[in-house]
Amino acid sequence: MISVYLREQKRYTQKELLKIFVCSEEKLDLIFSKLKEFGILKIVRKSSSQLNMSNLVDEYIEIVPVEAICKDCYYVFIFVGILIVAGRILKCYPKYLCSVDNPIKELRVVCKVIEKYSSKEQIIYMLNDYTGNSSFNLLSVLLFLMHDYFENGIYNNSKNILEVNGSGEVLWDKTINETFSILSNNRPYYIEMQTKKRVNDDFDYFKRLHECILTLISKELMEADLLSLFELTPIDLTDEYLYEFGDREYILYRIENELNIEFNTRKQLVLKGIYAYIKHGGQLDYRDGISFFGTNSFNLVWECVCSEILNNQLDIPLGQLRLPVPLNKEYNSQTKLINLIEKPFWSIFEKEAKETLIPDLITIFKNQFYIFDAKYYTPNLKHGESPKGQPGIESISKQYLYQLAYKKFIDTHGFEGVKNCFLLPTEDDTIICLGEVSMKMFSNLGLENIKVRCIPANIAYDYYLLGKKLDINMLKLNNKDCYNR
Repeated sequence: MISVYLREQKRYTQKELLKIFVCSEEKLDLIFSKLKEFGILKIVRKSSSQLNMSNLVDEYIEIVPVEAICKDCYYVFIFVGILIVAGRILKCYPKYLCSVDNPIKELRVVCKVIEKYSSKEQIIYMLNDYTGNSSFNLLSVLLFLMHDYFENGIYNNSKNILEVNGSGEVLWDKTINETFSILSNNRPYYIEMQTKKRVNDDFDYFKRLHECILTLISKELMEADLLSLFELTPIDLTDEYLYEFGDREYILYRIENELNIEFNTRKQLVLKGIYAYIKHGGQLDYRDGISFFGTNSFNLVWECVCSEILNNQLDIPLGQLRLPVPLNKEYNSQTKLINLIEKPFWSIFEKEAKETLIPDLITIFKNQFYIFDAKYYTPNLKHGESPKGQPGIESISKQYLYQLAYKKFIDTHGFEGVKNCFLLPTEDDTIICLGEVSMKMFSNLGLENIKVRCIPANIAYDYYLLGKKLDINMLKLNNKDCYNR
């Protein structure tokens, strides 16, 4: 299998991808069609402005249908994670990593972050459809089985062992009916006690099958150079081959029968994972399929990371917040910060709309009210140059409006100040201050200008994975003219 690195949202030409994938145009067309099905690949018209863009969320971008593959187009991968398609392993790393071509260390951490961000419900849903053929994701099944083994161990079925004077439960009926007693003081004493205990059956079919499958998938992931990426230890549990358990139909039949009598949730998931692996061939290099681990919405991951490390309090009841002064009586202590923003009122219906402005992140720290917006952008902000790839007018306006929406609450509770800030990722090792953005129409209303800070992604991920909070003072939001790039 051919393993390559690709940068998210980088503009690639057809010539570049033919060289990277080491394939013909026909093979490249096949790869493109598979990636397009899952919304992973976008095709845009070739232009100088396109080449310099870092995002596809732009109203002026013209998306070209996948059928229009040509040499006058750029190919853009909207994905972060691992893709396996047509015998190629595509390691797609985040767009803010600009100075490295083979970011193995960085991608390893990113995969951990994606794994934590992704819910277990997604895995359960995937395995609950283990018999289906549509959009089967083999890589997810392999990773699930590996992680499950390291967390829970091997699949085991127990069996009853009958012993004489054993350490298990005494079977009194069997002891009384099948052994002799000695009478002493009119009381019976039994020399030989019939006992029962449950032990793991080392020769159980499904235990051995689980060991075989784990050994196979470990070798497969190692050959694909993915064990080290996911920081998994190789597994070698048995010398048995899969064919020794019967043909494909027989193994699936045995698993189906076991599922009908097994009600333990964990064991059910393991059985479903094994079933899916066998049913779909269990080959990562399967030419007609696609497997992946990752997301085509990494902006949501970045938002979640920032929300966690900066202690988002939007969903905290007002009565539990550490306010500068006690909560004013006009506010309900059970109301949450997110519910304080006014909703549009439509007079013709005499009703409020259901939706309103929703900030990304609000936190209260040392009598300061912080309004953050996590932006997954890679802007080009340099002195003397027109800004490129920066948050647009809509984002800027919203950020001002968030402060305006909370102004009454802020004034009522005696906050010493308000800080409004965009949070962007960077591959640098230190927090970068990129000044601030302002609009006089909002500044004249007494609203704070919006700070712009780039947070080192590696630091943010470390805090997120460890469940730690970032010291807000590190953002230097009190520096009015902070610019160090």
